[in-house]
Amino acid sequence: MSTTTLTRRTFLKASGGVLAGTLAFTTGPIALMAPSRSWALGLDTLTSRQGDVVLVVVRRLFPHSDLEDAVYALVVKSLDAKASDPEVAAVMAEGIDGLDAAAGGDWLSLGETRQLDILSDRAGTSFFELVRGDAVVSLYDNPLAYAHFGYEGEAGNAGYLTKGFDDLTWLPDPPKPEGGYLPGEATA
Repeated sequence: MSTTTLTRRTFLKASGGVLAGTLAFTTGPIALMAPSRSWALGLDTLTSRQGDVVLVVVRRLFPHSDLEDAVYALVVKSLDAKASDPEVAAVMAEGIDGLDAAAGGDWLSLGETRQLDILSDRAGTSFFELVRGDAVVSLYDNPLAYAHFGYEGEAGNAGYLTKGFDDLTWLPDPPKPEGGYLPGEATA
């Protein structure tokens, strides 16, 4: 009976990949929501390196210097799920290989400006549009992004008037509508 040594590298290759990081900011809304400063995200289809590349691509396309990588990682997770489709996986692999080829080997090793130049040359490609299209939704439509940007969520049918957002001071007050401002409100 033979025994096989299972190394971390072998395990990660067999199980997709892992994207991991540490929260850079020890204060702020995301740090307050997180149970610890370290985070890890299991990948089912993409390799760890592919996940790293996609995370940096999204950071270059949607730069927010003080937004944690953990929020950008949600885009990677979404694209990893879509890559279970072989056609999407092929687009992802070809796009990442293309970035590396344009970089002369390792796109991640380049400086930010050069990375952005190479990405700009690929605008309109299937890879670029796939990542950009997913990132628009995955990056901004999640509770971590809401916390970072200060979005309090949907206010409901009453709108923002009862939430302290009725402080418009740079325009004159408009005449009050006949039915009032709020549902069920009537003018006397």
